[in-house]
Amino acid sequence: MAKIKMKKKSTSTDMTAMCDVAFLLLTFFILTATAKVPEVLPVDTPQSTVQTKLPSADLATITIGKIKGAGADGKSIIFFDLKGREVRKRTLELMGQKYGVAFSEDDKTKFALMESFGVPIQSLKQIIDMKAADRSKAGQPGIPKDSLDNQLKDWIFYARTANIEIDDKQLEIAIKGDAKEEYPEIHKVMDMLQDQKINSFSLVTGLRGKNF
Repeated sequence: MAKIKMKKKSTSTDMTAMCDVAFLLLTFFILTATAKVPEVLPVDTPQSTVQTKLPSADLATITIGKIKGAGADGKSIIFFDLKGREVRKRTLELMGQKYGVAFSEDDKTKFALMESFGVPIQSLKQIIDMKAADRSKAGQPGIPKDSLDNQLKDWIFYARTANIEIDDKQLEIAIKGDAKEEYPEIHKVMDMLQDQKINSFSLVTGLRGKNF
């Protein structure tokens, strides 16, 4: 008996549903992603095999590095950053009272949203009024730390005061220094912390593999 040959039909897969899912996932990741804000003072941190996560609150970070160009080559400068919007506002109020600089409520609100900064308190309002993208191009000269004008010491002191007032917690301090930075500059900051009875602080490093 002759065999009946069945006519073969070409098969196709409907990818409409898969495309919909892919676009939904893509939209979700785009809307929920947070863009990384470029650092005003980028530093190449030393390498370490120890990984310790810094707290997301009750933290002040002192960044020590150098900015090339604008006459800043070879000169170490310091930037200061502080977590917590209300803590930042209160710290700015205290610094303004100390140095006789008036800041409006709008200034305080903008300052609470800023990243790290590195200017004398007398010039801070100009940086506050800038757009975030322009602050990294402003050529900030760093926070004064000389014996005759040690504003960094006051920023640390009033930040600690504000953190206790707002959060009722001790402020933790982290030092973020460039790997090529000379140790004496970092040691000066450490001495400044110890003068305020701060004997425990963190050193920010980059993670490397243990086989290096």
